[in-house]
Amino acid sequence: MPSPCQNSPVFLHNLLDMRFYADENGIPCAGMDVSEKVCQPFGFLSGGAILALAETLAGYASLPLCPENSCPVGIQISANHLKSVKKGGSVTAQARLLNKNDLLHVWEIRILDNSSELISLCQITNYIKKGKNHAKTMDNH
Repeated sequence: MPSPCQNSPVFLHNLLDMRFYADENGIPCAGMDVSEKVCQPFGFLSGGAILALAETLAGYASLPLCPENSCPVGIQISANHLKSVKKGGSVTAQARLLNKNDLLHVWEIRILDNSSELISLCQITNYIKKGKNHAKTMDNH
């Protein structure tokens, strides 16, 4: 029996129910509900899910800055988790470009809870990979 992923790929951002948008100032943002699928067994948001959200948002934010026939790939991530979030809440991620050149984009990603309190501060470096024609949007996924 063929895998369902062979015909319809399932992407991490879909599995974790991430939502991507730009705020009223054009800042790249993402949201994610703190559901059972992103929690550790103790009922708190998993640090791994936070890192997945941060890296995915940094890639999404780099896409429009990439030249034709290139795409961002994460090569470094670091994070400080400052506060926990219980199951049932939600988080918002905000991206800020710290440095951009032809090969690298460095992003600061701030993860906030429902009260706009900082839960995690992440830094992601994307390498801009040249190659075949890559999609310039995540809207179709």
